[in-house]
Amino acid sequence: MSENLSEKYSVQADILTGKVHRCRQKGRMFVAMELGAFTGAVAMTVLYTVYGSTPYIITAVLLLGAYITMRQFDASNSKKAERLEALHKVYINELRYLSGDYSCFDDGTVYIDPSHAYSYDMDLFGKLSLFNRINRTVTIGGRDRLAHCLTSLYMNKEEIDRRALAVNRIAEMERERAAFMAVASRGPIDTQLVLNIISRVEKMNLPLWPASTVAFVAASVSVAVFASLVALSIFTDLTPGVPFLWATLQFATVLVLCSRACRKIGSAADCLSKHLKGYTELMRIIDETGLDNMAASELKSGGMAGALSAFCELDKLLRGFDRRSGMLGPLVFDTLELKGYFLIRGFLVWRRNYINRMSGWINDVSILDALVSMATFRYNEPSAGQAVISDEDKVVYNVKGLRHPFLGQKAVGNDFTAADGNYYIITGANMAGKSTFLRALGINYILAVNGMPVFADSMNVSLFNLFSSMRTNDDLGHGISYFNAELLRLRQLTESCKTAPHTLIILDEILKGTNSLDKLNGSRMFLEAVSRLPVTGIIATHDLELSRMADERPERFHNCCFEIELSDKITYTYRLTDGVARNQNATYLLRDIISGI
Repeated sequence: MSENLSEKYSVQADILTGKVHRCRQKGRMFVAMELGAFTGAVAMTVLYTVYGSTPYIITAVLLLGAYITMRQFDASNSKKAERLEALHKVYINELRYLSGDYSCFDDGTVYIDPSHAYSYDMDLFGKLSLFNRINRTVTIGGRDRLAHCLTSLYMNKEEIDRRALAVNRIAEMERERAAFMAVASRGPIDTQLVLNIISRVEKMNLPLWPASTVAFVAASVSVAVFASLVALSIFTDLTPGVPFLWATLQFATVLVLCSRACRKIGSAADCLSKHLKGYTELMRIIDETGLDNMAASELKSGGMAGALSAFCELDKLLRGFDRRSGMLGPLVFDTLELKGYFLIRGFLVWRRNYINRMSGWINDVSILDALVSMATFRYNEPSAGQAVISDEDKVVYNVKGLRHPFLGQKAVGNDFTAADGNYYIITGANMAGKSTFLRALGINYILAVNGMPVFADSMNVSLFNLFSSMRTNDDLGHGISYFNAELLRLRQLTESCKTAPHTLIILDEILKGTNSLDKLNGSRMFLEAVSRLPVTGIIATHDLELSRMADERPERFHNCCFEIELSDKITYTYRLTDGVARNQNATYLLRDIISGI
């Protein structure tokens, strides 16, 4: 399947390469035509100056018009080429994903939290992490949303089923997703910055009179009068001083009544303009493709109808403020057309109509952004399955052919069933697959309850709290030794289990930081204590003595193992079986190392 997917991406990338090449050729042609038209216009103007012949000046005007037209075509063609290049980059990045190179995607290092219940142990964030493989977000809000989904598993069955449906639907919209992701070519859109400025605009103290009908009529009449006076001064004996005086009065009126409000709005416009363009483009893609309809049940704002109009209007207003800025902008535009007043009026009308819905729309874009990433992961992993979510009020974990998603085709599938309130002690030699299996259990559960594909032939799970202790780090800067860090982690685990109705704990070597006998006694004591809580446990250990708990309490404790085969070389099966592992490999491997000493 990955070969077919790679071929699809390669074909699209090749098509886009050809389109970009043709756009660049057109661009060179437009530049040549612009240069010819401008040079010709200058030449015709010179000839008219020398000979005074009317055809020369007419030709100059026509050539100047052709130059302006070519400039517009060139600008439009350049934007098209940029969009195509961004889209081409999306397909190239997906080809890199299929080859195992995730360096082009944000790895979520900022979300690494060793104190989190499970994310640090399950490799959710960081280089080559699950987030690194899934993340295609365009906005920082979408990136935060995706990280939140992976680290907060508190949803009900109906919500998970709705999300799974949305993910699967959007996964089928391959070209629409690619267009959405292409917006990231200019860098991630700072969602929080935009929300902060929107909040600032909402609270901005602006005069309300520009929005009144009387002010609008008066300003419109004033501009019409100025235009009439200019026409009269050209075609009649009216002295030019009259329209000049009127223009001066217009400029002075805007300067006195509108300059302060223009500065306030302009300062916000400078910060907002860059990121707003990205949101406007996303809104246009959402509107054209119907991505929001595929995820309507996930969105919170009640729908995105009107969002595109709101963002386009705001973008147009901000560009107006940008053109008016500088030294000459107010002098020219306010003098001729009361531009400052009309911009303030437009901004007030926009704020009245849309400001209350902006935050909701932006948050919905973040949700869609995260869903597009999840859907792309679904599309890129066609061989992965879909979990069935059980609504039973207990721990249910029943899986067949479970595989770790990072291992690809070489992964060995294992069947496993965890009964509520039971404990599974997994033994095995070093590198036999214990830790990988534990992480496969955790990662696939996280994927399952987010409606994403799971790496298993079949999987049936209920909803429960997840807590793991697999990687513990000391913190000597704060005087915390490795053993002390382990104790703190176990305390955190027990507190979490007390507050949750059901918890699955995943532990890799309890109390690694102490001697063997103390470790065994402490591990037994801990498991006996925690077994009194509503907890189901999966514990990997090298300590074979701990497996005796299954003999003492067979109704609650069970033994599983990853056995290895020892002969001339070690054979790793990576198969989970019942019972206790008997073969160990540390001495065997060390013998080869020290044989050359």
